[in-house]
Amino acid sequence: MSIKEAGVDLSTPTSNEQRNFPVFSKKKTSTATVLALLAWTVAVFDYGLFGTLLPAMQEEFGWTAPEAYAVNTWIAVGTAIVCFGIGPVIDRLGRKKGMMLTVGGTAVVSGVTAFIPAGLGVISNSLLVFVRSFGGLGFSEQAVNATYMNEVYQVTEDERKRKRPGFHYSFIQGGWPLGFLLASALALVFLPLLGWRALYLMATIPAIIIVLLISKKLKETPQFELHQRLTQLEKGGKSDEAHALAAAYGVEHSSTSPLKRIWEGEFRRNTIVFSLAWILNFFGIAIFSVLGTSVLANAKGVQLSDAFWMLIVINLLAYFGYVFHGWIGDKVGRKRTIIVGWIISGLSFAVMLSPLVSSPFLIILTYGTGLFFLVGPYAAIQYFMAECYPVSCRATGLAFIGAMSQPGTIIGGALFTIIAAAAGTGAAALWVGALGTLLSGVLMIAARPVAAVALEEPHAAV
Repeated sequence: MSIKEAGVDLSTPTSNEQRNFPVFSKKKTSTATVLALLAWTVAVFDYGLFGTLLPAMQEEFGWTAPEAYAVNTWIAVGTAIVCFGIGPVIDRLGRKKGMMLTVGGTAVVSGVTAFIPAGLGVISNSLLVFVRSFGGLGFSEQAVNATYMNEVYQVTEDERKRKRPGFHYSFIQGGWPLGFLLASALALVFLPLLGWRALYLMATIPAIIIVLLISKKLKETPQFELHQRLTQLEKGGKSDEAHALAAAYGVEHSSTSPLKRIWEGEFRRNTIVFSLAWILNFFGIAIFSVLGTSVLANAKGVQLSDAFWMLIVINLLAYFGYVFHGWIGDKVGRKRTIIVGWIISGLSFAVMLSPLVSSPFLIILTYGTGLFFLVGPYAAIQYFMAECYPVSCRATGLAFIGAMSQPGTIIGGALFTIIAAAAGTGAAALWVGALGTLLSGVLMIAARPVAAVALEEPHAAV
C-alpha cells in the first residue's frame, strides 16, 4: 500500500522506477524565506546583545577590560559544546523542528540572562557563563537555515530562486548584521533609560512570536521526509528497500552516522578546510563584529553612544555585503568570492586600526569596508557548505563546521585578552582579528570545489 507524507511517495518502488519530489509552491517558498530571515535575525539579536552591551555589563559586574574579554571567552567554550551537539539533533528531528528549537532556545536564554544577579562575584560570573553558553542554540540557527533553504530551493517552482539560490539565500544570511543593527539601535535608545537587562527581556518577545509562526506556517522539506523513511527502513533491517527507495528519487543513501560520514573520504577535505577557516575567521568576527563597541571605544577612543551610532551605520552597510556576495557567488563561484572577500576584509581592518585613521568618517569607511567583506562571504560559504553534503548529514556538517567558530572565538579571545593586556586593544585587534581574517581567506584556497564533490541530484517535479 502507498505510504505518503505531504505528497512524498514513500512506498516500495518497482524496478527502475523514477519518482519526483513534490514541489514547493512560490508562496510556500516565499514564506520559508521570510521566516528563515526573521528567525536568524532574532537569533543574532540575542547573540549580538552580549557583545553590544558588554561595556555596560562590565561596569555593573565590576570587571576590568581583560576580565570582560575572559568572560566572553568562557562563554564561547560553553557555546561550542552546545553547537557541536545540535547538528545530529537537527538531522534527527527535522528542519522545521530544528528551527523551532534554536529560536525557542534563544527566547529562553534572553529571558534568563535579564535576571542574573551581578553582586555575587564568582557565582554571578559562573551563572552568566552557563546561561549564555546556551546562546549556541541561537547561533546554530544559521545551520538550520542553510540546510532547510538549500533543500527548498532545489524543489521550488520559483525558477528565479532555483537558478540563483545563492543570491536569494544571501538576504536570509544578512540577518547577521540586521540582528547586530537591531541590538545597537535598541541599546542606543533604551540602555540609558532602562538598563541592559530590559534589552534582554525585549529579545524574548520576537523570538516567541517567530516560534509560533514557524509551527503554523513552515512546511518540512520532502528531502528530509524521505530521509526519515530511509532511516526507519534501515533500523527495521530493510536496507535493500531503503537503497531502492533512495534510487527512485535519485538520491544517495548511506547507513553511516551523520557525524562519521562528514569525515569520509569524499567529504573529509572540505570538513577540515572549512573548520580551520572558520576558526581563523572567527578571530575577526569575535573582535570586529561581536566586540565592536569595545574595539571602537578602547582602540579608537570613540565614546560609547557614538560607537552605537557608528555600528548602526556599519552593520547597515554589512547587510548589503551579504547581498553582494550572494549575487557575485552565483556569477563567479562561491569559493573565489569567499577567498577575495576575507583577504580584503583583513587588509581593511588593518588600515582602520592604523594611527592614520582617526576621523569618524574614515573610521566608519574602513570599519564598514572590513565588516562588508568579513561577514558578507558567509552568504556564500553557508550555501557552499550546504552544497557539499548530502541530505543525510547536511545539517550535521553545517552545524559541526559552524561550531568550529567557537574554538575560533576561544583561541582568538584568549590571544586577544593576552595581547590587549600587554599592548592594548588596538594591537590585539590588529594581530589577532585582522591577521586571522586575512589568513582564513588564504586557507579557503584549499577547499574542494562543489563540482568535484560527489553529491546526490534529487529528482524534482519542477
